[in-house]
Amino acid sequence: MRIGIPRELKPLEGRVGLIPAAAAELVRHGHQVFIEHQAGVKSGYGDEHYRSVGVEVLGLAADVYGKAEMIVKVKEPIEADLKLLRKEHLLFCYLHLAALPELTEALKKIGLTAVAFETVEVDGRTPLLAPMSDIAGRLAIQVGTHLLHQPQGGKGILLGGVPAAKRGRVVIVGAGVAGGASATVAAGMGAEVTVFDISRDRMEHMRGLGPNVTALYPHKADIAEAVRIADIVVGAVLITGEKAPHVVSAEMVKSMQPGSVVADISVDQGGCVETTKPTTWDKPTYVWEGVTHFTVTNMPGAVPRTSSQALSAAITPYALRLAAGSWRDDEPLRKGINVEAGNVVHPALLK
Repeated sequence: MRIGIPRELKPLEGRVGLIPAAAAELVRHGHQVFIEHQAGVKSGYGDEHYRSVGVEVLGLAADVYGKAEMIVKVKEPIEADLKLLRKEHLLFCYLHLAALPELTEALKKIGLTAVAFETVEVDGRTPLLAPMSDIAGRLAIQVGTHLLHQPQGGKGILLGGVPAAKRGRVVIVGAGVAGGASATVAAGMGAEVTVFDISRDRMEHMRGLGPNVTALYPHKADIAEAVRIADIVVGAVLITGEKAPHVVSAEMVKSMQPGSVVADISVDQGGCVETTKPTTWDKPTYVWEGVTHFTVTNMPGAVPRTSSQALSAAITPYALRLAAGSWRDDEPLRKGINVEAGNVVHPALLK
């Protein structure tokens, strides 16, 4: 199969669909791989790294799309990408279509087959979403901690506190991969951490992070009280393929003290905080009722080398299966199909 890797176009997005080592695996299995000039530079991989493993470097995105049968990229296609996609293409990337009805319609109109990383499922898990959720969860606390600093408009709090000073309070809604990563970092920094989840097993795991972690069932009244006194609130609710429910209401956010921070990792699926609206890395935050919101739709794009390495490790086996043909017999990949032949086919999107 002919596989194309275009350069990512979202603002300050530095990731690349496949790092050279991953592309080499596809070449070794007899596939042709094309990459757009300098597509891997921000991840630390120049064109020479790709040429050395048998990848052909092409000057323009149009050349990559023109030669390829399968397109492997990171983020959902934007307008410039959509102009180059064809009915014959197999698109393999993050899509998050539940929050992007206009993109859904555009892909339907093109008529291609789109397999989304985030809806490939194995035993109820989403292995291609997990590495980026892990990174986003960690970044949410790192960035949130910085936003609490007074020069950033924050409350002037050192999250872990010091002797004679109180610890900061972190509330995390959802204890999956992203929420769990946020809890791990926040607990390690010494904050008082409260995590909400419906799963007792996840709650037990969160408690195991340390004596400064409390895990609770997400009763509305308990979330409201925890959010009111929080310094950082992290939204990390995921229902595979579906738009995220609003678990943290606008009234809850309004009750927070000025200079507090909301970091909504669920923004890709519409956000689980009612006051969330998507941002980009060139303007990552906004203030609503005195509360700073960090809601970038491609958080892991800020650490492209780490992200690209982790993502390639996850997607390479699936890219090989897609390229080999007969992949429709593969249940995880079949579950990953979002749009095909002009129709929405994923059950969550059909809702």
